[in-house]
Amino acid sequence: MIVRSFAGITDTDRHVRSRSGTWESKRIVLAREKVGFSLHETTVYAGTETTMWYANHIEAVLCVEGESELTNEETGETHWIAPGTMYLLNGHERHTLRPKTDSRYICVFNPPVTGQEDHDESGVYPLLTEGEVD
Repeated sequence: MIVRSFAGITDTDRHVRSRSGTWESKRIVLAREKVGFSLHETTVYAGTETTMWYANHIEAVLCVEGESELTNEETGETHWIAPGTMYLLNGHERHTLRPKTDSRYICVFNPPVTGQEDHDESGVYPLLTEGEVD
């Protein structure tokens, strides 16, 4: 059994701040736990814009705080995301998130991330395995 808190992983190697400065993520369950998924609390900052494309992962996202506009870059369709709203990127959709307020999300990734991932120039997380982490 594993028991940990988001407060307990703040400012550790599980607390990742993006190079872009638009988000930070506390990754409470990672690939190293060997449970088949990773679980994160991600905060995206108001007034920013982040384009993402999880070509290598499926992500489920649950908004627990804040409000954002989500755009499916493949279709142009937009959605308003508020607390209690979930979106599932089951088709590897390229998407852009524009938070109107600081927004907090609980995210699940499959396959699980190692904890070191950040978006590349295309918005993609590389597909890393635990042995590839520096």
